[in-house]
Amino acid sequence: MSHKDFWNNPDATTDVLKERSCLTTLFSNWNELTKDIEDGELLLELAMEEGDEETLEEVARQAEGIDKRLKSLSVEMMLDGKDDDRNAIVSINPGAGGTDSQDWAEMLLRMYTRWCEHKGFKVTMVDYQPGDEAGIKGATFTVTGTNAFGYLKVESGVHRLVRISPFNANGKRQTSFSSVFVCPEVDNEIVIDVQEKDLRVDVFRASGAGGQHVNKTSSAVRITHIPTGIVVQCQQESSQHRNREIAMSVLRSRLYQVEMQKVESEMQEMHDNKDEISWGSQIRSYVMHPYQMVKDHRTEEESGNIKAVMDGALDPFIESALMARRKR
Repeated sequence: MSHKDFWNNPDATTDVLKERSCLTTLFSNWNELTKDIEDGELLLELAMEEGDEETLEEVARQAEGIDKRLKSLSVEMMLDGKDDDRNAIVSINPGAGGTDSQDWAEMLLRMYTRWCEHKGFKVTMVDYQPGDEAGIKGATFTVTGTNAFGYLKVESGVHRLVRISPFNANGKRQTSFSSVFVCPEVDNEIVIDVQEKDLRVDVFRASGAGGQHVNKTSSAVRITHIPTGIVVQCQQESSQHRNREIAMSVLRSRLYQVEMQKVESEMQEMHDNKDEISWGSQIRSYVMHPYQMVKDHRTEEESGNIKAVMDGALDPFIESALMARRKR
């Protein structure tokens, strides 16, 4: 940044300032943590010398907080992959389970939205398709924030729900599945060659709420990349041109992710949207009946507080999955 020509290139400047901000935050958190550990050690020595039980209890509470912060910092320092610092594009699609599955997909959408709110990330809806009776037929949204893709990449996969179905008149237990696919949002620096001849572009009227113009004109855009079969669509904007622009951005990101999966072996482990969204392919189970439990089948991480998890308390699952990846 001290170079005389640094401010001459606005695009490069943005990237450097972003990197500097991330590193500054890491160093600041590390220094604060180191200081708190040193202060805690000193307080512990004094408390032991004086036999002060109340102070010893206070030190124990501080140690618990330090342990949590240390784990969080360790995870942040692990997010050094090629695309970890990028924004994320998340797609949620219902699978086996009918109306229950569509309802489950909407519950997952709410869960991730709440998690993003807790992290201070911005969520922008790209495509939202309401279900016939309840829930959603699908949703795609972008998550903007530091290391958004780095955190969310481990959420790609099939998510399984077991509960008493609110849509079953007999009150029977129902198992539903929905898939989550996460890819990094690519920027203009990454060139993805997309040929017009490889695209099929369809326009249609947007569904659901969105204002008179959105619903009365064919503003929604669906783009199919014929060679790969990837389909993306956007119907959130009133302008067909804007919807096409956003859909193309999502398509480029999806194609970039496909190429990265071919090149990097670790990306091969990510969900590639080809697994059947049903039995045997789930990465995590959410059981509401006959007991309450959320369990990640990759790491054995689990929680009995399913309400908190559905309200966005995903950090333990994400952190354990990231740690497991690094060990492999």
